[in-house]
Amino acid sequence: MSGTRFAVGRIVAMGVLLALSVLLLAAAKASAGRYSVSECGWYVGSDASWADTTGGAKFRPDAFCVPPGPDPFDGAHLKSLTRDGQQTVSGTRFARWRWTAPPGTGITLIRGSWWHALHDGIEQRLGGVGADGGFSPFLAAATTDATVREFVKGFPTPVAAFEDRLLCARGEDKWCSLDQSSWSALRALTLTVEDPTPPGAWIVGGDLLAGGWRRGSQSVAFTASDAGSGVRLGETLLDGARIGVTQYPCARTLVGGEWRATQMQPCLTTVSGAHVVTTTSFSDGPHSLVHCALDFAANLACTSPQTVLIDNTPPAHPKAVVVADGEGWHRLDDFDLAWQNPSQGAGSPIAGASWRIVGAGGYDSGVRFAAGRDRRSLLDLTVPAAGSYSLQVWLRDEAGNEDPSSAVTVPLRFDDVPPSVAFVDGPDGQIWADVADAHSGPASGSLFYRRLDSSQWSELPTKLTPGDAAGSGHLVAQLPELGYGTYVFRADAADVAGNSASTTLRADGTQMSIRRLPPTKAKTRLFARLRGGHGHGDVLTVPFGAPALLSGSLTRVEGAGLAHRELRVVSHPSHGALVRIGARTVRTGERGGFELRLPPGPSRRVTVTFAGDEALDPARRPGLELRVRSGISLRATPQSLQTGEVVQLSGKVTGRAAPLPRRGKLVAIQYFEQASGRWRPVLVTRTDHHGRFRAHYRFRYVSGEATIRLRATALAEERWPYAPGSSAPVTIQVRG
Repeated sequence: MSGTRFAVGRIVAMGVLLALSVLLLAAAKASAGRYSVSECGWYVGSDASWADTTGGAKFRPDAFCVPPGPDPFDGAHLKSLTRDGQQTVSGTRFARWRWTAPPGTGITLIRGSWWHALHDGIEQRLGGVGADGGFSPFLAAATTDATVREFVKGFPTPVAAFEDRLLCARGEDKWCSLDQSSWSALRALTLTVEDPTPPGAWIVGGDLLAGGWRRGSQSVAFTASDAGSGVRLGETLLDGARIGVTQYPCARTLVGGEWRATQMQPCLTTVSGAHVVTTTSFSDGPHSLVHCALDFAANLACTSPQTVLIDNTPPAHPKAVVVADGEGWHRLDDFDLAWQNPSQGAGSPIAGASWRIVGAGGYDSGVRFAAGRDRRSLLDLTVPAAGSYSLQVWLRDEAGNEDPSSAVTVPLRFDDVPPSVAFVDGPDGQIWADVADAHSGPASGSLFYRRLDSSQWSELPTKLTPGDAAGSGHLVAQLPELGYGTYVFRADAADVAGNSASTTLRADGTQMSIRRLPPTKAKTRLFARLRGGHGHGDVLTVPFGAPALLSGSLTRVEGAGLAHRELRVVSHPSHGALVRIGARTVRTGERGGFELRLPPGPSRRVTVTFAGDEALDPARRPGLELRVRSGISLRATPQSLQTGEVVQLSGKVTGRAAPLPRRGKLVAIQYFEQASGRWRPVLVTRTDHHGRFRAHYRFRYVSGEATIRLRATALAEERWPYAPGSSAPVTIQVRG
């Protein structure tokens, strides 16, 4: 493993050197760890600081470094001058220009031009400033020399700064006269700065280093710092190949084919940025990422290699795709799919599967995604309704690559709709039933028959033949020998998905039956009606506790009465009654007539039937409605009162053979309106569990004298087996 890392490191290092070779050549004469600074000439200003140890009272500066004409040195100068109007300056006091090297660097060579006008002990001194702050002059002048002269000075031990001083070169207890102006001047300075410390370079983030497999365009975020000359350039490399380069702004100028700084610290000390990596230019698999930084002194630093994973190739299609329980029709809306994954080689593992279901009628589930490393199945898939659908499945890797065009398509066939089956008329001697199934189609079926009075079905030899339309067929069987009686038939059918249906009906909804009759019987007719109270007919309403009379006749169709025939009378109590269904018999008289007294009780429905015999057909008279009014009483106290007084109302609802409703029986108090001749509601109340009720009413707007008739009415309610009934009216006298 260590050998592999060493090999990768060598490859990366070679790539870095190759990629930076052009930039290093562009640095021209700058040697590794050194750079030159040009000052006050070449149309360059100055990066020097000026100071006056007298507090600014005796000296003044004058800087003119960028002349307007074609000569870059015409009149250019950095001067320190004594102030006019001052008489003296104390010994050791001076003004100075200083060029300070950046932290961690030092000045190793100074080249430039100087000239001066000096009087009465004033000197110009040039020297270096050590790390301890001490000034060591290497060149001094005490007399006037206005000729511009060049000087060169090297420092075996780099100095922290270079100074030009205009100095009263006498003891502190002495002074220099300023009657004549003195000055010192410099220009065309070139300072060589040694910068032995390489910059720091770091990769701090970006999409490419977010972890996992990456694809497409990815960003790399980086930062670098250099306290000396500053960071000049940053470069990102992947497997030694440059994927991004950034040149940072630096204060520089081209002098004689050499890039020189125009400030002592020409470049930014801290930089950051990002490069975009087009990963499609690289093969799938692991790669080595490095970021390098170069300072202005040509010092180079690179990060340690970081491994990144790249994959831009979508997986191939799933292999050996299988639908659980086959690709035929399924009766349950639940599909499971399994497959084998293709080899990913050096690429990322399978991260999941994308799928989509489309079907008839424009159905489209949309693309769904099922995550799971090395996923090999989809479970519990469903479709919206019965029908045939197509499932498309393709794979996605951990880098997010997927190709819908690689999808494998398998059918999903779902049918939970039973076939339709109905008897139809077939050729003589055959029983036919049509079967239709719009989805999976008919698969099998059987025909059965039984006598109406038997519970045992007998199966007929049945064939399923194809129909004219798609998804249709016929169940066909020979009609068996049948005796006298009524026979019903049943058809059972199943479709390919296993859904089954059964029917005993024809297509028009009637029972599929065959009746084998003995010789023809005489037709009969049964007439019946109800009488009681003051009415008669098919529907009769009687007071509470009153009986009713059922009467009628049984005749042949041609009109002759049938004597001494037994009839069956059945009473069906209304809902809520506690009495059971009652059945009684009555015999017809000499002319076929009959009468039967119906005892008091709740409302009921009465049917009369004649069963028939060997010579007579049966007859039936259903639907006679006997309605019994509710029993209810009403008392009013007092029956004579003044306007504003209250009448107390009470009474009771009687329910024979019927329990009162759980919340009590609903009762309406009504008054008789003379103008319309109708009863109008006053108030509504409920009884207690014993049927008793109490209410009161205050007469507020009666003037003069009024006679008011009141009654109580038991209203109709669900499961109350009586028709609405009212009490006898009570009369109230009200005086206003």
